[in-house]
Amino acid sequence: TELQGSECYRNTFFVCFLGGISKKSGRSRKWREMLRLPPVSQCSELRQSIEKDYSSLCDKQPIGRLLFRQFCDTKGDLKRRIEFLDAVVTPLPEIPEHVVLKCRQRLCIKFLSRIVHDHLSEEAFEEYQGSAYFSRFLQWKWLERQPVTKSTFRHYRVLGKGGFGEVCACQVRATGKMYACKKLEKKRIKRRKGEAMALNEKRILEKVHSRFVVSLCYTYQTKKSLCLVLTIMNGGDLKFHIHNLGDPGFEEQRAIFYAAELCCGLEDLQRERIVYRDLKPENILLDDYGHIRISDLGLALEIPEGAKISGRVGTLGYMAPEVINSESYTFSPDWWGLGCLIYEMIEGHSPFKKYKEKVKREEVERRVNKETEQYSEKFSEDARSICSMLLTKDPAQRLGCRGEGAAEVKGHPVFRDINFRQLEAHMLDPPFHPDPQAVYCKDILDIEQFSAVRGIQLDSTDSCFYSEFVTGCVSIPWQNEVLSPRCRPQLPTAPEKKRRKLPTPSYKANLI
Repeated sequence: TELQGSECYRNTFFVCFLGGISKKSGRSRKWREMLRLPPVSQCSELRQSIEKDYSSLCDKQPIGRLLFRQFCDTKGDLKRRIEFLDAVVTPLPEIPEHVVLKCRQRLCIKFLSRIVHDHLSEEAFEEYQGSAYFSRFLQWKWLERQPVTKSTFRHYRVLGKGGFGEVCACQVRATGKMYACKKLEKKRIKRRKGEAMALNEKRILEKVHSRFVVSLCYTYQTKKSLCLVLTIMNGGDLKFHIHNLGDPGFEEQRAIFYAAELCCGLEDLQRERIVYRDLKPENILLDDYGHIRISDLGLALEIPEGAKISGRVGTLGYMAPEVINSESYTFSPDWWGLGCLIYEMIEGHSPFKKYKEKVKREEVERRVNKETEQYSEKFSEDARSICSMLLTKDPAQRLGCRGEGAAEVKGHPVFRDINFRQLEAHMLDPPFHPDPQAVYCKDILDIEQFSAVRGIQLDSTDSCFYSEFVTGCVSIPWQNEVLSPRCRPQLPTAPEKKRRKLPTPSYKANLI
């Protein structure tokens, strides 16, 4: 049954009433069975085939990190090494401007950290692999690699639509966690020859783990669709907030907060050598607390080290001059897109095309290449400055493209009141909090339905593509999900050694 209410799927009462699930957590009644770990003996093949990479197994993967640290806690010397690494991660206390002392401190800490990491990744890691903690990790990896199907989830109301199909709310039966399920219709993909684009988006989402980019958590397929299970964002997109709630645009403080979070998201993408290429209000979503995430990475592309790319892709009114003119580029289109977005958040329309203005593509492209954007009294001096620097037509002179990347953008005076370390940790309070009872999107009846795809037949030649796309759970988001408080009884600690139980003597034996 499809929920027609505005945000009903987030209300535990409605979900419980329709799904017959636990009123406390949203989990299935059989959730413990779904998360039951296999016998250690069943993981022997996995022990041989799993990657033996310290960084991945003991640092990046949440369950692996937890179990490795629990192992180190049993060894006094290893425990002290872990405590040292935790201590140096915290910022150094502020000291007077003794630059030499600062540099010496940082170099010394960096040197010592490398020595500690080397020891942990060699002797300690080897010892860990022979422990009960690593066996428990393999049990969780076995569970993580089990097939994911439609029955893994409950499916609720339609939230919107993408280029290849609809997006609906769904809930994991084992944990009660809510997600957004983006369905890509197989026939629609084949008709548009979108296999490469869909696979590219899936691989990029799988690679990026950022608080400011939607996370891919599962992939699975049905008879008709390929499904991406993503972070659910209940606060709506920026386009809806800019144009449908009160006067167009935001107060500058709110726009700058979102711009700062976007800087962090773009920085995380660029750290993985990924250019986004489609920065616009529709693709920026708000979560329940008012933080933003970048979504829809269909046009994103990974750039090899030292290379440049070209490609005339993006959305009319947000494409940079170098994209329109089919020139080569790296990350410059994203900083142009950020300038367009800041401008629109403050002014209420994009810099080269007004909202719902009917104008030919050629005219918009002429404006982007030839005209200078106009600023109203809504812009402070700093806001006007950052927009003009990001909207510089020559990418070599554009803010963010002059050698320092995101650090250069973050250093602009408009962000003087933003503590980026706290922002990256989600410790700063957003200027706007979505109302959990409000609907920040179109009514379901206003969402256009997809027409049927005719004349396309799926055959065995498509199976190779499907097998590459459908890989089940994504390690880091899945492990974070099962480590959440709602699954606390199943925390992945190592099993205690059982004492041998002696048989109870029989009455006859007692007599003897």
